[in-house]
Amino acid sequence: MMRNLLPRPVMTIWLAIAWTMLNNSIAPGTWAMGLIIGMIVPFLTAPYAPDRPTMRVGWPLVEFLAVLIWDIILANITVAGQVLFMPNARMRPAWVVIPLDLTRPEAITALSATITMTPGTLTAEMSTDGRALLVHCLHAPNPDAVRDEIKSRYERRLKEIFE
Repeated sequence: MMRNLLPRPVMTIWLAIAWTMLNNSIAPGTWAMGLIIGMIVPFLTAPYAPDRPTMRVGWPLVEFLAVLIWDIILANITVAGQVLFMPNARMRPAWVVIPLDLTRPEAITALSATITMTPGTLTAEMSTDGRALLVHCLHAPNPDAVRDEIKSRYERRLKEIFE
C-alpha cells in the first residue's frame, strides 16, 4: 500500500528539498508544497520507469565517489596547467574508443557522466549497439593509457555497484 503512495520516497525528499531551496524559504507552507510536489511527481512518473535500477549501496559506492572527487580535483589542476602553460603545438588531443563491459543503461550513463564531469575528457557518443563510448581527450599522448585508466578506475567500480 505504502509503495503505491510513495513509489520513490528518496525522490520525494529530494524534490521537497529542491522546492524549498528554489523558494529560498523554510516556511512550513513551502515545505508542505515541496512535499506535495515530491509526492505527485514520482507518482505520475512511476509508470515510465517500471524497472528500478539496483545499486549496491555501501563500500563500492563510497570508494567510487572518493575516486571520482579526487580525480576531478586533480584533473582541474592538470587542465588549468595545460591551458595556461602548455603551448598549443604540444597539446595532443585525441578521440578514444572505450569498449564497454557494462550492460545496464544506468551504469553506462553513470560512466558517461563520470567521464564528462572529469575536466579534460568528454563523452561524445555511444555506439549504436551500446558496446562502446567515444571520448574526446584534451591532451592524450597515449590514448590506450586513457582507455585503460577509464576502464580500471571507473568502469570496474561501476560494474561492482550496478551489476
